Amino acid sequence: MKISLLWKAPVVNPRNLKAESIPILNPFNIYGRNFFFAWFGFFVCFLSWFAFPPLLHGMLKTDLKLTAIEISNNNICGLTGTLIGRFVLGPLNDKFGPRLTMVFVLIVGAIPTAFVPLVNNVSGLHAIRFFISFLGSSFICCSQFCSVYFDSNIIGTANAIAAGWGNAGGGVAFFVMPAISEGLKRNGYSLHHSWSYAFVIGPFLILMATALMILVFGSDCPRGKWSSRGDILGINMDNLLVKSVSVTRNFSKEGELTSVHVEPVNNGIDEVVYNEGDDHEIVDVDDLINKDEIIEDPTLMDVFKISISPRTMLVALCYLCSFGTELAIESIISNLYGQKMKSWSTSKAGAWGSMLGLLNVVTRPAGGMISDFLYRRFKTTKAKKFWMIFTGLMQGIFLIWIGFVPQLSIAGLIVAVCFMSMWFEMGNGANYACVPIINKHHTGTVSGVTGAMGNLGGILFSLVFRYTISDGVNNYFRGFWIIGIVCVAVNAVCAFIPIREEKPVEVETKL
Repeated sequence: MKISLLWKAPVVNPRNLKAESIPILNPFNIYGRNFFFAWFGFFVCFLSWFAFPPLLHGMLKTDLKLTAIEISNNNICGLTGTLIGRFVLGPLNDKFGPRLTMVFVLIVGAIPTAFVPLVNNVSGLHAIRFFISFLGSSFICCSQFCSVYFDSNIIGTANAIAAGWGNAGGGVAFFVMPAISEGLKRNGYSLHHSWSYAFVIGPFLILMATALMILVFGSDCPRGKWSSRGDILGINMDNLLVKSVSVTRNFSKEGELTSVHVEPVNNGIDEVVYNEGDDHEIVDVDDLINKDEIIEDPTLMDVFKISISPRTMLVALCYLCSFGTELAIESIISNLYGQKMKSWSTSKAGAWGSMLGLLNVVTRPAGGMISDFLYRRFKTTKAKKFWMIFTGLMQGIFLIWIGFVPQLSIAGLIVAVCFMSMWFEMGNGANYACVPIINKHHTGTVSGVTGAMGNLGGILFSLVFRYTISDGVNNYFRGFWIIGIVCVAVNAVCAFIPIREEKPVEVETKL
């Protein structure tokens, strides 16, 4: 990979207008700018969504007098809204595009965040976390951003980097929220006002600022407006409705190509006017564009069929295990460390717990990059599938091992958890390297179903931790090995589900 690709305008596949590289450092390029909005919008949402866990076992527990069961129930409430939101946002992304849906999620999530200071009991805490958890569905917009702007050979890397950097927002929350809350407390604010005002000073303001930035500077798709996404050839007509076009190449006196004009052909070629000095031909639209990659508005029947299809279940069930495990463990990790080391402060336990989220900066991109590499190396999507399943099996093995060695020292536990989290985070990246190839007409719907299943996994695995409570104390290690067995079994079954076959296609500039 050339370093210059990080800022150079990318080569664009003329068959779908998608980029062949990611200009991460070029915000002036439409592909680089919207890649930034994809991951940063997601980052902000995850920072705000995960703002509660680092405070839950410290300030919130003390202020609202929470029991271990109430804390577990609250973590489940913090996942439920995301489950519903991801199912809804999938079809909305297909219909309205990722830019407007991302802005919608940011604003809808900012509203309940502004009302956090009004929470003064357990019921209010459950309600506010349910509504704020809608922010977690922003990943569907992030994934759709990448699918719209980046081609098959790089989509796994694009999705994984954007999701990895976005996911890191959950890790940053473990630093930011305790820092703001404790800073307010040192400045004379009460315990309640210290933690509750932190949500307004931090998450609320940044959510609204990011929504405005994406609305003003973002783009719906490479053609501009989302309604123009099907007009790849620029003929002011949905290319799905056109069978052939008239292509005229204009040359200068020196023989250099100066412009290309494309227009639809009506009923035959007899109406075409040939200009002297021009290179003209009638071309089948299928030879110029890939119609399979034009996203269509989904009907309710489309959503139903896609949701229950075996191919969708392949990625959805694997994501239930990988992302579901991540959500469940991130919600309890700081309390696990605090339970192991009772002398640690909330900030110290939160800082070590944040490592899981921060590892996403490296591990999730690695999962997608390896998937793309295997795809190009073996020239089959089966390579992507079996890499995804391998990460799931390794994750399960590590979970089982950690669960059966509760006597680990705190240092050993932290190292073991980090190695385990590497596998489920790489699995997340590997998963969303597969998602865009499942159904290219409805990538948002597939992404939404898959993401929702990840949240369902988070709820189910959080219930596992919820029911390992005995005498007011969580037996987290028992929860680890139970979840590990489930992950191994589910991934083993998914190995028998076929994936859509597709081979890498060399880009040919036909226009």
